[in-house]
Amino acid sequence: MRTLVVGAGATGGYFGARLAEAGADVTFLVRPGRAERLAADGLSIKSPLGDLHLPAPATVTADRLAAAGAFDLVLLSCKAYDLAAAVDDLAPALGEGTAILPVLNGLSHLDALDARFGAERVLGGSCAIAATLTREGTIRHMSELCSITYGERDGTRSARIAAVDALMRGADGTAPTFQARLSDRIVQEMWEKWVFLATLAGATTLMRAAIGDIVAAPGGRDFIAALHAECTAVAAASGHAPREKVAAGALAQLTAEGSTFTASMLRDIEGRGRIEADHIVGDLIARGRRLAPETGLPVLDRVYTGLKAYEARRAREDA
Repeated sequence: MRTLVVGAGATGGYFGARLAEAGADVTFLVRPGRAERLAADGLSIKSPLGDLHLPAPATVTADRLAAAGAFDLVLLSCKAYDLAAAVDDLAPALGEGTAILPVLNGLSHLDALDARFGAERVLGGSCAIAATLTREGTIRHMSELCSITYGERDGTRSARIAAVDALMRGADGTAPTFQARLSDRIVQEMWEKWVFLATLAGATTLMRAAIGDIVAAPGGRDFIAALHAECTAVAAASGHAPREKVAAGALAQLTAEGSTFTASMLRDIEGRGRIEADHIVGDLIARGRRLAPETGLPVLDRVYTGLKAYEARRAREDA
């Protein structure tokens, strides 16, 4: 299966490199500067699961993608604020049977991809990984957590999703260094992840603290529980209420005493970086307003105000 990985950052770079390590045919769609650096230094991963160095990863830039021919699978893992540019860049890679596997947070990217390329091309997907791209260009994987989940959005077991599953699991017997799982209810699982992530990101960014610090503060546990309840209410109004066992496990993790768990969005804020405020929190609020206008979302509203205030300050200071 000929696979195009859009970008070679922390997420796409990790999964793409591990696929290539296992013998898959992988090409990275990157910007010219990143292509030059990869050609000179290769692609390196530092990980608790084992370090990896690809001395000469296959790369292509957007201006040369059309000449590279069609790909069977496009793995899309960019940040939401880069989605529009990524969609334009990857378009020449699509042939008649090309499937797109996005692993972005939230769900609004599905609407954008469906509108541009047709819903029949777009799979459901999500991933879990704690990784960052260092200034030196190395991907630093920060824990053993590393998984990718995928499936047809209607829950069917198609020939193409079987081919994707074979790729992710290592059909030739060499399994990539991550957990891969085919799901028959991928959209439900994407919603469950969104509820968890919006709660985690909302709580840790608004309070500028880890989960354990928030729980230790007066009213902290109740704050997290209220935020989780609002996110859950939006999912339920959308027809995808988290399953009872999933919800209970998520809330336990989100209120664990002494936990140092934070969202990557908090790390982005502390590094004065761009954030996915609209994709993770804003879109959730918009769906809640549209589908359940009688349901108040006061905690989510305050979270969103805080995130947009950060964006306004960042824009002002960078002007």
